[in-house]
Amino acid sequence: MSALPISMRKFNDVLRLKYEAGLSQRQIASALHISLGVVNKYLNAAQSAGITWPPPDSLTESQLRRKLFPPESAPSEPVYAQPDFAAIHQELKRKGVTRQLLWEEYAAANLNNHYQYTQFCFHYQQWRSRLRLSMRQVHIAGEKMFVDYAGQTVPIINPATGDIHEAEIFVGVLGASNYTFAEATYSQQLHDWIGSHVRAFEFFQGAPKLVIPDNLKSGVTRADRYEPALNRSYQEMLDHYSTAALPARPKKPRDKPKVEVAVQIVERWILARLRHHTFFSLADLNQAISRLLEDLNHRPFKKLPGTRRSQYEALDLPALLSLPAEVYEFAVWKQARVGLDYHVEVNGHYYSVPYQLVTRQLDVRITAMTIECFHQNQRVASHVRSEQHGHTTIAEHMPSHHRAQSEWNPGRFLNWAIEIGPHTRDFVRGLLQARPHPEMAYRSCLGLLSLAKRYTPERLETACQRALALGALRQSSVRSILENGLDQQPMPEPEEEAAATLPVHENVRGAAYYQ
Repeated sequence: MSALPISMRKFNDVLRLKYEAGLSQRQIASALHISLGVVNKYLNAAQSAGITWPPPDSLTESQLRRKLFPPESAPSEPVYAQPDFAAIHQELKRKGVTRQLLWEEYAAANLNNHYQYTQFCFHYQQWRSRLRLSMRQVHIAGEKMFVDYAGQTVPIINPATGDIHEAEIFVGVLGASNYTFAEATYSQQLHDWIGSHVRAFEFFQGAPKLVIPDNLKSGVTRADRYEPALNRSYQEMLDHYSTAALPARPKKPRDKPKVEVAVQIVERWILARLRHHTFFSLADLNQAISRLLEDLNHRPFKKLPGTRRSQYEALDLPALLSLPAEVYEFAVWKQARVGLDYHVEVNGHYYSVPYQLVTRQLDVRITAMTIECFHQNQRVASHVRSEQHGHTTIAEHMPSHHRAQSEWNPGRFLNWAIEIGPHTRDFVRGLLQARPHPEMAYRSCLGLLSLAKRYTPERLETACQRALALGALRQSSVRSILENGLDQQPMPEPEEEAAATLPVHENVRGAAYYQ
């Protein structure tokens, strides 16, 4: 008989009206506003239990209820072979492994004693619901690496000055195995952020298909729920390792529960054990972290088989992407506008680009050794990086007339002058020595030597001889001699001409000065 939702007051009223008032069952139903069927069931139950009016005072209400309507014994369920849900949970992390496949393997191993597929999934779901919330997500092997910084820092003391620097703790964890990496860095700046990623990939001996960072400004320039923008240097590093980043949504810690738990574990199992230690260098701190990290990764799980290390070797390691032959070289990107002198400025030094790009905006990639300039994603210039103030110029970047000028030098002018004659050579040497810097005399030398084309080299040589004799060390003086034909007149005696044309003065030099 099925148990009825019974009101003991109604039950007592039914007995009282039946046995004390002598009413019929129909009259009782009408008086108590209940159905005739309920009256019949109450009376039949009382008769079966041997209860009359008034009921015994020794019975409590719950005892009376059990006596009237004893619970029915549930039918015995067949006992099926219980699946190893912990092993099933780990197998589901492998790429391509499904519940259907695992049920088929379970059923094949227990032909006449197994759950059907629906019950198999139900019992697995019940088992998984008893795991910690952060462990309920099923992560595919080699798919994701979660990264973040611990909230706790570790002080490093400078032994020379006594200054204290708080080191940041970077944490990375693989989704399928929970295999954990941790290290200390001086900051959360871009170079440390990217460097920690590179060292994490080397520690894991491979790269995941996705990196799940928090919205740290070093990596994410614009936090957005749907289209976050990555820092260009960070994106370049990810491209180098053929992986990608999927930043967690702002204020959504459930997007990265793995690293939230990993950070907590690192703080409890590593940083808490180092709280009484004093460190004088970053290397010493990382050595201590490395020792404790080894112990953490070999510590057995409480609810799952094996350790982080054993699960990593079985699941993540075979599925990770191979590392490239070359380690990523850290680079910073900046924008620079090309000046009118076809150079861009980087940290106080100027680097040339093709002159056609004057006034254009370029992307500049800066590494420890090189400076690379890009226009519309095409590299247009590459230079060895210089820490000195000055210019680095490639001749091919210059206009043709500038290129010719850039090739001028004192030796070139003197060799050119020697081809004309010794007096022209002495005159050019005098022009070069008369200026604080030889470059200041280049145009004068060029103007002088170009007179050979207009007046012939022989006349230029004679004009230079007369100008040296007069002490007129100016390119305009030589031109004047040639224009007036004085070079074709006989040379006067040096003493007479000097006396006739020049006063005696200590600054007036004769031809002997240049011998």
